[in-house]
Amino acid sequence: VSSSIRIITSASSHSSSSPMASSNTTPGVDNTFRKKFDTEEYRERARKREEKEADRSKSQPKGPPVQRAPLKHRDYHVDLESRLGKTQVVTPVAPLSQQAGYFCRVCDCVVKDSANYLDHINGKKHQRALGMSMRVERSSLEQVQERFEVLKKRKTPGTFSEQDLDERIRKQQEEEEEHKRQRREKKKEKKARKVIEEEPEMDPEVAELMGFGGFGSSKKS
Repeated sequence: VSSSIRIITSASSHSSSSPMASSNTTPGVDNTFRKKFDTEEYRERARKREEKEADRSKSQPKGPPVQRAPLKHRDYHVDLESRLGKTQVVTPVAPLSQQAGYFCRVCDCVVKDSANYLDHINGKKHQRALGMSMRVERSSLEQVQERFEVLKKRKTPGTFSEQDLDERIRKQQEEEEEHKRQRREKKKEKKARKVIEEEPEMDPEVAELMGFGGFGSSKKS
């Protein structure tokens, strides 16, 4: 702002000093203004926009909230291996169910690999299409007790007990002791073999003089 004012002032002073230059100079343009906003106008615009949004929300009918079933475990087998190793001709005009990848009939889409297919069928979008939410039903005390009873009946009697545990521990200890004993015997045999190999061979005559002749063979020619 100060630079523009300085230019205008210098131009005016120069024109006053020389009469010839006063006829050729053009008046300067003041471009130092700032745009001013009418706050009342924009406040009125905001009020009208809020009124329109309120009328629009009132006009739309609000139905009751959708009640979805709790999440349940899957009662069917997910087929991921039936098409492995097979050759298939894929055309652009083929339906989605005949294209390469894993087809989801619920969501009518194709997923390219098995990992993403599992993520899809376990995801929120697929569960919502099945009419279920991502919340698990909270089990009551009676349901937990019934589940325990079912598991007890399914378990065959005598499969495992405290005596079986003691027997397994005893057998494990016996196996460890036998393994240690075998290792000690192998070390002794290896050490004796090494001593025999390192012992120098003795002359038979010297051995006979030293009294070791009786250890030889008693064969007669």
